[in-house]
Amino acid sequence: MLTLALIAQKGGVGKTTIAAALAVAHQRAGAQVALVDLDQQGSAAAWSRLRGGQPPEVIPAHPPSLRSTLGAAKKNGTSLTLIDTPPRERAGAAEAAKHADLVLVPCQPSMPDLLALPPTLEVVAGTRAVVLLNRCPARGSWTAEATAAVHQLTAELCPVVLGQRVAHAKAFVRGQSAQEFEPNSPAAAEVAALYTWLQEAR
Repeated sequence: MLTLALIAQKGGVGKTTIAAALAVAHQRAGAQVALVDLDQQGSAAAWSRLRGGQPPEVIPAHPPSLRSTLGAAKKNGTSLTLIDTPPRERAGAAEAAKHADLVLVPCQPSMPDLLALPPTLEVVAGTRAVVLLNRCPARGSWTAEATAAVHQLTAELCPVVLGQRVAHAKAFVRGQSAQEFEPNSPAAAEVAALYTWLQEAR
């Protein structure tokens, strides 16, 4: 089982949306997936309720029970478990990183997000962490500047970049992913590319 944690000390970077999209992509590939929701806000669990009980499975959990939750998922034949973590909460993030094979760090190309990267990378030290640029505008130098900033931190950067796509927000409020809501959209294509990268990176 591959365990992927989505961690960022700053809120609003798209962790839950990305986790849900990857969970759906794995399910659509014919494999069993679980999404563990460590965030007390319960955004992933709310998204699951909007799906009307349809998979992928979303499991609300707390950091102390994470080990047993992951063990149960593995025993049930899950091949990918995603952990959605709360922002600004070091203990839960560190626990998730401890159990993860890979940490994905979503980061928007903005100064507040980039300033939050060092604290996040410090929390997940010891686990392979890859920065994923998210909600990148199609025009301007924002993405290039953010790329340079990540390289200056000597952090690993995901080769896939997610654009600023309204399809993600529209899909989420319907309990869907962009691949389900607009399967031929750029948003869906980017999720597919990210999922392919994840399979190759494992």
